[in-house]
Amino acid sequence: MTPVELSRTLLYAVRRAVDDGKLTVTVPERVVVGPPGPGGCGDYASNLALQLARPAGQPPRLVAETLRSYLAGVDGITDIVVTGPGFLNLSLSDAAPGALVADILRRGPRYGYADGPGTGMVSLHCPRELRALVVMDSVARLLRAQGVTVRTSCEALPPSEWAVLLGDAPIDVTPEHLDATIRPVPATDPPAVLALGPDAGRWALLHPAPHDRPRPSAGEHLAQRETNPLFRVRYAHARTRALLRNAADLGFAPEPGTSAGTERLTGALADHPRVLAAAARDHAPDRLARHLVAVADAVLPLLPAVLPVGDEKPSAAHRARLALAEAAGVVLAGGLSLLGIDAPDHL
Repeated sequence: MTPVELSRTLLYAVRRAVDDGKLTVTVPERVVVGPPGPGGCGDYASNLALQLARPAGQPPRLVAETLRSYLAGVDGITDIVVTGPGFLNLSLSDAAPGALVADILRRGPRYGYADGPGTGMVSLHCPRELRALVVMDSVARLLRAQGVTVRTSCEALPPSEWAVLLGDAPIDVTPEHLDATIRPVPATDPPAVLALGPDAGRWALLHPAPHDRPRPSAGEHLAQRETNPLFRVRYAHARTRALLRNAADLGFAPEPGTSAGTERLTGALADHPRVLAAAARDHAPDRLARHLVAVADAVLPLLPAVLPVGDEKPSAAHRARLALAEAAGVVLAGGLSLLGIDAPDHL
């Protein structure tokens, strides 16, 4: 069960409680799940009961216990514990990692996207500044991935040389209305950013938080070494693609299953839909960039154990690790695409 599926399960529990007269509330449009906080337990936690307590006219713990009764027995959930003032802590079944990998491979680069187009529309605007335009372009990509219709505008047309980073993204200069203005701390040296090229240049502008000033250093952003976060992300993706080619040469294919010692990676992959939704909602592509670094750092230690060594025959464990590596590569490629950055198969 992925975080998105778990959120839907929680919403369904609220609807059932309302239908049965146990809660008198308006069913929320979405539920956020995340890692348990201090004093929590299990795989995921939610403060849903605390949000519903006031409109329900009940103590949060009572709301949590009501929801707990509707979650008991749900396939994929093995335990529900109420902690603190009313936090729901949920443990998932051991089969969850295999199901997660299968879901990622089925959805491909669109893993974490909305199921279909929504009804919302957002109009974004930015000043005529290179970083603002790049951030706005990535925010628009994230919002569209969440099913939102997006229009973008700038106070004036950008210089033609900025196209190396902006591509052919449509820019309007006469918006009918504005919903949000994208205004990160500007890049003080646009020529230095452009000199990095389209991929490293965009990363240099998107990876820092909006309130941090980007430092477009060629020595930092073009270096092919571990200290360069973009290199680690793209290298991890390229390695997963190479392992798939090598495995095919050895005559075996990925098969989702359970792999011991991969909790850090599966946790990062399971968190991907939540990160995409939050980055879109808060207009913060830097969150996605940092998340991709976390995925890369989690998958790289796994890769040496994916292929059999010497005369060793491919086993179920090898196939499961290969599927997990492929899923990580899918997430890395999909995430880079939303940042407007290429994910090459060879590096």
